[in-house]
Amino acid sequence: MGLTKSDLFTKQQNDIANMAKAIAHPARIAILQYLVKKNACVTGDLVEELGLAQATTSQHLKELKNAGIIQGTVEGASVCYCIDPKVWNRYKQVFNVFFVEVKNDSSCC
Repeated sequence: MGLTKSDLFTKQQNDIANMAKAIAHPARIAILQYLVKKNACVTGDLVEELGLAQATTSQHLKELKNAGIIQGTVEGASVCYCIDPKVWNRYKQVFNVFFVEVKNDSSCC
């Protein structure tokens, strides 16, 4: 979305769109699911787990880190990644609010 058009929408709408964009790739979803499942810092396992090239995996990790949903710390020659619980909970809250209950009205479509 162009910078000139985003001002047409509320801050909440822009925030939701930016959050969705950050996780809007199957590889990023797989990374997040793996990190949640492991519940620990993960280094080289991700490339093997995903079956993607190191450079591709690194690019997806960079996008998730830029969005703040994961953290990375340097450990020797490698970087250890894990979920940032504060940001994870914010995503969860925002999407729970967004996905409100829809009334089952059979007169629609």
